[in-house]
Amino acid sequence: MTKWGIVADLGRCVGCQTCTTACRHANATPPGVQYRKVLDMEVGTFPDVRRVFVPVGCMHCDEPPCRDVCPTTATTKRADGMVMIDYDICIGCGYCIVACPYQARYKVSKPTFAFKDQETQNERTRFDERLLGVAQKCTFCVDRVDYGLANGLTPGVAPEATPACVNACLSKALTFGDTEDPDSNVSKLLKRYKSFRMHEELGTGPNIHYLWETEDQ
Repeated sequence: MTKWGIVADLGRCVGCQTCTTACRHANATPPGVQYRKVLDMEVGTFPDVRRVFVPVGCMHCDEPPCRDVCPTTATTKRADGMVMIDYDICIGCGYCIVACPYQARYKVSKPTFAFKDQETQNERTRFDERLLGVAQKCTFCVDRVDYGLANGLTPGVAPEATPACVNACLSKALTFGDTEDPDSNVSKLLKRYKSFRMHEELGTGPNIHYLWETEDQ
């Protein structure tokens, strides 16, 4: 069984926000909507303090709270672990937005663009009216993953089949792959290094794994 996930090496992430920009370009999200964002945090005790950059977004949880509160079953979980939204039956009630402990969902009621009322060419090309008035979030670039699988490509290895944020990462801090395949790129990282997951104690089973210290640091 396939289960897609991301491994984020916090020792490699430099907080450049290129993943955020790539996601914005790929999805033409309006201002204020960031499917992939990077938290800037300070850890440690003075004077031994360091900055840590933490990429976050939809965790595509094993047990997604957003799905459980949806009154129309618009939020579903695919067999490969991706949490998706059916925009045709979403009523925009916002229950899922409140239920998500990762603040990964958004709702936009009217078209908004980077430069007030003037959309860019990419915004014009990628604009999807179905996303107005409903919940929206990261999809792990499901269109790219499905395209790759249909054409014999390996998601996480072939750029054409890999989420935009992972492709764009300058420091190679993000890795995408099948966490159920012991020979996959992500499984090898998780086996080699210690990892943790955000708010794992909530029982959501998030599928973004964080590496804290690796020998490359």
